[in-house]
Order: sequence, then C-alpha cells, then structure tokens
Amino acid sequence: MFIQTEPTPNPNVLKFLPGRDVASDPRDFVNREEAAASPLAEALFDVEGVTGVFFGYDYLSVTREAQGPEWSQLKAPILATVMDHFVSGAPLFRDGGVADAAGPQGEDNEIVAEIKQLLDSRIRPAVAQDGGDILFDSFDEESGVLSLRMRGACAGCPSSSATLKAGVEQMMRHYVPEVTRVEQVI
Repeated sequence: MFIQTEPTPNPNVLKFLPGRDVASDPRDFVNREEAAASPLAEALFDVEGVTGVFFGYDYLSVTREAQGPEWSQLKAPILATVMDHFVSGAPLFRDGGVADAAGPQGEDNEIVAEIKQLLDSRIRPAVAQDGGDILFDSFDEESGVLSLRMRGACAGCPSSSATLKAGVEQMMRHYVPEVTRVEQVI
C-alpha cells in the first residue's frame, strides 16, 4: 500500500491519501473521546502531537499541535498507523460510530435545498482538495445570513475566513440572491 501526503493551506494539517475509499460520509474527530468511535482515529490520537482527525471520502487529514512536534517527526508514525489499519482489514468505525450530525435534519424549503445543492456540487469538492469539508448549518431567511461549519483542515485554518468571504459568499450571493452574508459556526 502506498500512501501519498499533501500539504494543506493550514500548516498544522496534513492530508493523507491512501489510494482507496476512506469514509462514505465525512467525519471529524476533534478530541480523543470522539475518536473512540473509530479504531483508526483512536490509534492516530495515540501518536504524540495529534490533536484532530478528519475522514474524507478518499483521504484523511490529521491536525497536529501548533507548538508540538514537526511534520518531519509525525509523518512516519501516522503513515504506519494508517497503513496498519487498512492492511488489517479492520472496520473504520466501531458499531454505532458511523452517524455524524451534519446539521439540522428535516424538510428543506426551496432556498435551503438550492444552497445545499450548490455546497455539494461546487463548494465541498473544492474544499476537499485542501483536506477539509464545509457543511450547511442554518439559513435565516429574514436576514439572509447563511451559517456554515468548517471541518478538517478548514477548521482553524488561517485562510478559512477568506475562503468564506471571497469564495463561498460571492458564489452563494451570485447563485442564491436571498443569501446576503455567510458566517462560520464554531
């Protein structure tokens, strides 16, 4: 098994591409307790300096401590952990660990459905290239404010606010005129 790595715009996050599908639904683990749902995420949190793990469709992103070990020290143990997991054939999630709340559920009105479709077709694939994900949180029809969640490499990235304002907000306002502003939910 050959695993490639790619830098992300966030210097504390590195993207790992195992050359196979990782997760059918992206999943973020921001602490050791959440990682207990996945043997791989839990093993990655055992690597000293790892503070976050994100499973994308065909990649995973690992977040390191900002003042912790450098990537040159972390890369080998992370690669070994990922390779051991996939070679073993172990499941990605323990029983009951697959579900991930991706925001409010229920019947979407026409505007929200249009926003979600635009996110899924144009924005999420671009954000995934940088090792992250972006999810719909809510839309206030009265004010036109769209709230989104950033995950993976995008959460805490220095350029995430620029991505939201310059990229996502402009695209949303162009295609969905009801959107007046885009905000990040933390």
